[in-house]
Amino acid sequence: MSVGIRHDDLRRRNRAMVLSAVRRAGQPSRTEIAATTGLSHSTISAISADLIHEGILAESKPSETASLKRGRPQVGLALNPEAAAVVTVVLSLNFLSVAVIDYAGQVIAEEQRRLDTLTMPRDELIGECTAIVRRRLEDPDLDVASVARIAMGIQGITDSHARAMLWSPITPLTDIPFADILEHEFGIPATMENDCNMMAVALQWRDPDRYRDNFIAILLSHGIGMGLVLKGELFTGTHSSGGEFGHMIHRPGGALCRCGRRGCVEAYAGNYAIWRSAMKMSEDAEPVDVGDADMRALATKAREKDGPEREAYRRAGEALGFGLGSLFALIDPAPVAMVGVSAAAFDLIEPALREAIAQTAGGQHSKSISFDTEPNELPLIREGCAMRALSFVDQEIFAPGVQARAGAAGKKWPDQSSRIA
Repeated sequence: MSVGIRHDDLRRRNRAMVLSAVRRAGQPSRTEIAATTGLSHSTISAISADLIHEGILAESKPSETASLKRGRPQVGLALNPEAAAVVTVVLSLNFLSVAVIDYAGQVIAEEQRRLDTLTMPRDELIGECTAIVRRRLEDPDLDVASVARIAMGIQGITDSHARAMLWSPITPLTDIPFADILEHEFGIPATMENDCNMMAVALQWRDPDRYRDNFIAILLSHGIGMGLVLKGELFTGTHSSGGEFGHMIHRPGGALCRCGRRGCVEAYAGNYAIWRSAMKMSEDAEPVDVGDADMRALATKAREKDGPEREAYRRAGEALGFGLGSLFALIDPAPVAMVGVSAAAFDLIEPALREAIAQTAGGQHSKSISFDTEPNELPLIREGCAMRALSFVDQEIFAPGVQARAGAAGKKWPDQSSRIA
């Protein structure tokens, strides 16, 4: 028995396909959208005309190179930056960042603050997060009515359905429902995500050829985290932080981890662990916050001569390698992105990492495993949060035909409070 598709559902699906094609391609022509989506030219023309009329899309001028080609230059379609905006909030160890992102995905305002997250009381930490968002929303150059979503990324175990940070090594505080707090404070739908998961989302958007079906994003910073994509979908486990790679056990009863346990991968490969080892400190020494400049200087010293600094990076590579090898025994080798300040020292880490992987069942094809590096995690985390939020706007607000507040006088937003992008 065949099942019919309602006209409204078909229209929504087709609009969503066009918006997705434009967001991924930048400024595609209608012909290019037809090739990507499989929709007819007449359908794309009708949909694009509606989206332009609603202020969601805009026609872009042909490029100079296109004008040199034979025939009539094709006009591209682009996202209208003023159609909507989203706010991203990133909270990590002693650091808080907020950015306002326009509908085209460009940062139009941002602010960063240093905090002492390890000692701040609950109310003060929450207050700092709400205050930094409030300052951006009070910017006279921002049309607050256009802000469609607030997306927050945070280190630690988060539950996006409960909309809360359950536990994080950046603070002794637990069970903070940041999304509910932000939504209640500003009346804007909010979500909460694990930071490494957002790195993976960003990589999938940035380089879909490499990061498509199966890949791993590993944070090499003060802490060790993982975003894992399997068969094109982000792996989130029971809650939303399914890839707690840094807290897998490398050596039972071994070095002290900042999570309070012993022998974690992070207790050998986190910045504080590399520093602790290089300084010949006891494995029982409490983790300390090591600045990025200090870590870069340490890597330089390790490259200059063989000594405790180089040995510290070797130990880090060994811990990461055995952990990845065990993972690859389950899922098969996949492309890996190393992200964070210690990714800039991957040349010191990689030899021991590959040697360790080769000793595991997952290392049978260790030579085919490829690594990329990105030394700054903040842009990726922010971009992942932004793309999650903007994709929600595309699929759940604009695709059904509901215009953004900025351009739809007299129309109301659908209730998004219980929906997850």
